[in-house]
Amino acid sequence: MSKKLSIQDLIRIGVYTAIYFITMSVGTFVSFILLPGFSSIFTPAIVALFSGVVYLLLAQSVQKFGAITIMSVLIGGFFLISGHFFLAFLANVFFGFLADIIAKMGKYRKRYYLIASYVVYAYGLIGPILPLWFMKNLYIKNLLARGKDAAYVERIFSPINTGSFFLSMIATCICGIIGGVIGYKLYEKHFYKTGISE
Repeated sequence: MSKKLSIQDLIRIGVYTAIYFITMSVGTFVSFILLPGFSSIFTPAIVALFSGVVYLLLAQSVQKFGAITIMSVLIGGFFLISGHFFLAFLANVFFGFLADIIAKMGKYRKRYYLIASYVVYAYGLIGPILPLWFMKNLYIKNLLARGKDAAYVERIFSPINTGSFFLSMIATCICGIIGGVIGYKLYEKHFYKTGISE
């Protein structure tokens, strides 16, 4: 098998990225409904619960270095053009690249490497929320420029402190592990035997 990404590989990456967008949207919605007032800081964790199987299908169906990185670039690009800070793009690409390296170490097939890779990838979604802690003034200006009122800004920042930062990071790790395990089991049960991802 060639190590270079083919046109078919790029199409697969596009398809799985589109599906990942859907699971990301579902996770964001669930976070908003279940965790009012805290949804922004826990969105990466909730999305990680929903998206494991999509990530594993991408890794298993392409099995070439660069596929995961490209998906992270596309996701980061979406955040960038939708008005988020450049940090959102950088975080997605950085963690996506690291995840690609880890998955490659396991030849894109070994369970624990894939799950570890997914946990790292899940941290890409902290990019859009990092400015809440580290770029507060710029973030507030950005929200106001986008037409948000003072009440909205206050609601967004009410849970923001050092404790919530570490809680968000820990929750993302735990949910990434759970999402990766669930995703792998779903992959083994419904896709591996049928050869859908081969």
